[in-house]
Amino acid sequence: MFDPKLKEALGRVQKPGRYTGGEPGSVYKDKEKVDVRFAFCFPDTYEVGMSFLGEKILYELLNSHENWWCERAFMPWLDMKAEMERLDLPLYTMESKDPLTDFDAVGFTLQYELSYTNILAMLDLAHIPFYAKDRDEHWPLIVAGGPCACNSEPIADFFDVIQLGEGENQLPSICAEIERAKKEGSVSKKELLRRIAKIPGVYIPAFYDVTYFEDGRVKAITPNEPGIPAVITKAIIKDLNEFAPPTNFVVPMVGAIQDRASIEVLRGCVRGCRFCQAGFIYRPIRERNRETVMEQARELIACTGYDEVSLFSLSSGDYSEIHTLVPEIMDEFEKKRVSISFPSLRIDAFMKDDLERMQSVRKAGLTFAPEAGTQRLRDVINKGVQEEDLLRSARDAFEAGWNSVKLYFMIGLPTETEEDLLGIADLARKVSALFYSMPKEKRGKGLRLSVSASSFVPKPFTPFQWEPQDRKETLIEKQKFLRAAMKGIRGAEFSYHAPDISVLEAVFARGDRRLADVMETAYRYGARFDSWDEHFKPEAWSTAFAENGLLPSDYAHRRREPGEPLPWGHIDMLVTEAYLMRELSRANAALTTRDCRSGCNGCFGEKYADYCKI
Repeated sequence: MFDPKLKEALGRVQKPGRYTGGEPGSVYKDKEKVDVRFAFCFPDTYEVGMSFLGEKILYELLNSHENWWCERAFMPWLDMKAEMERLDLPLYTMESKDPLTDFDAVGFTLQYELSYTNILAMLDLAHIPFYAKDRDEHWPLIVAGGPCACNSEPIADFFDVIQLGEGENQLPSICAEIERAKKEGSVSKKELLRRIAKIPGVYIPAFYDVTYFEDGRVKAITPNEPGIPAVITKAIIKDLNEFAPPTNFVVPMVGAIQDRASIEVLRGCVRGCRFCQAGFIYRPIRERNRETVMEQARELIACTGYDEVSLFSLSSGDYSEIHTLVPEIMDEFEKKRVSISFPSLRIDAFMKDDLERMQSVRKAGLTFAPEAGTQRLRDVINKGVQEEDLLRSARDAFEAGWNSVKLYFMIGLPTETEEDLLGIADLARKVSALFYSMPKEKRGKGLRLSVSASSFVPKPFTPFQWEPQDRKETLIEKQKFLRAAMKGIRGAEFSYHAPDISVLEAVFARGDRRLADVMETAYRYGARFDSWDEHFKPEAWSTAFAENGLLPSDYAHRRREPGEPLPWGHIDMLVTEAYLMRELSRANAALTTRDCRSGCNGCFGEKYADYCKI
């Protein structure tokens, strides 16, 4: 039975299915018979969170332990948030409907910097104090992990525990320490954190002090407890096949953004695009056996009823058996009207031979990411894609019956010129002309060419981590210029991101602990769902920065000097700083670096050389 307050709230909001639970695949246990309760929280809407493969992996992994129970919680939409505040209904999990305060640990995934105020909103709804220093033994441990944890300093003061790297080993180890402490009894929070700190790749922010230079730059981050490492090295799984992939997804009641049978075929990337944080922090590349992938596909389709298999990775075309795997999946599932998709497929890995079979089941749009409009700039960012690769792939797609293509670019990249911007429009024009040059009987009805230009954000642990971001005014001018250049291209639509949002993303990507107070202030002024253009409140953020005496430009637009202490300098993501600096030098010279499978580039140095099996 639902709590009467919850029942009342559900009757007053749009999409109540976001909040009811009870989905097929959900795990239910007797809470009186479990030793550890973990709430996995996604700081965005149900539809976004239910698209996240990482949650599915950890949900099944934790629940495979008979005496642990992992449940889910999501950021309520604004209408539900208002109802919960009006009724004093605390944030609860989907499975038990218990408030987050009933759990031993509450974990947040850090997928995107602009979800940070949603974390505060969820803690607020749960009636949990924001700052770790204000929570004693009676509160759940607040845990974080995910890609943004590689520089979690802006939100470090909010968390008790931060996982660095891959969580398949870490999170069960944390739960095991919680279970041991509960069974021993009278273990202090500090002692529990000391034990957890011994787990590889775990960062306890309270055990580190930050000092600053007079000009506000970070001077040092040093341990304040004995036995705590000066540098925390991320955790990795050396063999992806050590962990069985999830085979029984929770099937959402409300359509998720990506509602399909997603299968992780590989982790890491061999390419080395210099702007791409994921490409560096998820190294080395590791593959899942083809037989395991096929077995997971069979079980997922049988358990969930999905009609689409998605081969998930940073670059699925780099899976060594991709040309064997795709026909095998098609042979097995084509008659069942199950399609196959690639959320990330490089232009130069496009598979012409499989196109017609793929579109025979479901003809979705195809996405390509040239990133830059000229070959010079593509060499600067080490994209490794030629114009002829794009045009050949587009031609193959059009000849196979596709008429919907998306092209992703970035503006504001280091060394960018007006010629590079014009190159974006030129490429789009060539793709359009290619479609309309084909005989009418061979092409689709009409071209739908979506051209998207995001703004470059310098990210930690990339060769561009030292580079400044373009100022807001410059980004606006570049967007106007490109919009004008795109006029008249048949079938093309042009879109871009709000520059305010991109600047804030850069601030938190490269920020330090002083930003926690800024974030709390902005939240109090109404900041939440910051990644949603229609809900972004720039005035809340400008006021918050002013009240805390900080300037966004100091974080987003200032070039970092080589050797300057960085807020993430106490974190080791395996790729050496020397390698990143060498790649920056090559970028400035417009020199490309070969992919890892063509020969080792020494990104791990001697210390971690044995981690990479390529």
